[in-house]
Amino acid sequence: MGFKQLAPAYGFDDVSISPGIETINPDMTDLSFSIGEQKFQIPFIASAMDAVVDSSFASSMTKSGGLGVMNMDGINIRYEELNQVYEDIINAPKEKATEIMQKIYSKPVDKNLISKRVEEVKKNGGIVAVSFVPQTAKKHSPIAVEAGADIVVIQGTVVTARHSSKSLEGLILSKLKKELDVPIIVGNTVSYDVTKELMEENIDGILVGVGPGSVCTSREVLGIGVPQISATIECAAARDDYYKDNGRYIPIITDGGIRTGGDVCKSFAAGTDAVMIGSPFAKCKEAPAKGFHWGMATWHDSLPRGTRIKLGAEYSLDELLFGPSSRTDGTLNLVGALRVCMGYVGARNLKEMNKAKMVYAPAVKTEGKIYQSAGLGA
Repeated sequence: MGFKQLAPAYGFDDVSISPGIETINPDMTDLSFSIGEQKFQIPFIASAMDAVVDSSFASSMTKSGGLGVMNMDGINIRYEELNQVYEDIINAPKEKATEIMQKIYSKPVDKNLISKRVEEVKKNGGIVAVSFVPQTAKKHSPIAVEAGADIVVIQGTVVTARHSSKSLEGLILSKLKKELDVPIIVGNTVSYDVTKELMEENIDGILVGVGPGSVCTSREVLGIGVPQISATIECAAARDDYYKDNGRYIPIITDGGIRTGGDVCKSFAAGTDAVMIGSPFAKCKEAPAKGFHWGMATWHDSLPRGTRIKLGAEYSLDELLFGPSSRTDGTLNLVGALRVCMGYVGARNLKEMNKAKMVYAPAVKTEGKIYQSAGLGA
């Protein structure tokens, strides 16, 4: 009689990066990465969540050297004027927040606003990345591309190349890519097989992560998910094998659960090409929700899989990415943290950082920290 075996899986707090045999100055590191023909100076992407990225924040991310992705299934394309909508969500009592958001998000989509949001980012010189769920991607993404969108993201809780539905023709990624003729990023996934099959659909990037985000409750509601370090390692292996077989390099992007510079660095040591972050960006003073944050499925009409949280508007976008920081917890100057870590492992670029040695180290955050844990910091 066979028994189901459980493989171990590791998250950020379970592992540590081992220093290299060579060290280099942090200012010698190259953090650039590419999606299709688009090249970015820093490998940081702001999540496609209404509380994080509006057209203004997307433009600011471009100026910072990264990328901000706008959610094209949310309030951005349901309401022309957004200030009052944000206020209604922010001011909703805790026990009524989800119910109020369900009502707000029940307003039908206005297709004209898809073009309007794209044009707002373009007007400010931003690179435009737009996100759609698989159910709306085929119908609405051509509108965004026609308006000037540079990158299309197709994002669901779980996305595979093999999906059955009752529609006559489901979403065929390779066909959509040919029609749009812009880079397409697809997610989310956590496994080798699904990553490789998605890459065979001629897409340009993979989002890695199911349920790790601070406002996502998919793991509680549905019981699915794989810790991010293990998920990233597995998807990176699929990327590398696909490259060996086809000669085409398709980046993977660790999406969700990243809180500190240490988490960022561990993501790259696990094999990612870039990181997608939500909550830390939601805490920026430039974010549209003034320090509040909620998930992409918080407002689902029958099975909400997210929650609204109050983080507070604590710092500027520049401080988050580039510092200077007066904090000792790793929550600011994420770019600086990555550069310094790369210096310690001797990585001159992100591909070399992917080769950094990692160890299973459940004591890494507690070893020798008795005085910190006792609250004796002065």
